[in-house]
Amino acid sequence: MGERIDAREAITDLFFAYAWHFDRNEPESVAALFTEDATIDYGPEVAPIRGRDTIAPRIGKGLEEIFEATSHHVTNVSITLESDTTATGVAYVYAWHRYRDGSPDGYLWGQYHNKFVRTADGWMISELILRAAGTQDFHRSTMHPIGRND
Repeated sequence: MGERIDAREAITDLFFAYAWHFDRNEPESVAALFTEDATIDYGPEVAPIRGRDTIAPRIGKGLEEIFEATSHHVTNVSITLESDTTATGVAYVYAWHRYRDGSPDGYLWGQYHNKFVRTADGWMISELILRAAGTQDFHRSTMHPIGRND
């Protein structure tokens, strides 16, 4: 039971660390949270990021060219331990974005849908998919939906 609690805490900390490092403009620290073969999918308007080595340059470019500041708030973390070495998780995200070009501040309400793998270095993110419930003045017009039943 203690190992399961430790795993849940470590995985929850990954969600929070992702937001912390993203908001501090630390793309290398964001990339360090992911496995070597990780995938990030921010939505259908942008090509998925594949592999840890490509994460920092892609995120860094956005942080340098698009965003003057961001603030990501992560809540409602739900984790399913699939095995001793794999897990899935969903966390809600509210994200504020200030744009370098002077556009109105952008807002996103959504969820991170993640897969996790326990490695020799601890738990890491192997997949992140951003899904949106809604946006306002956001820099993308099309996002993956959260999967709400109508």
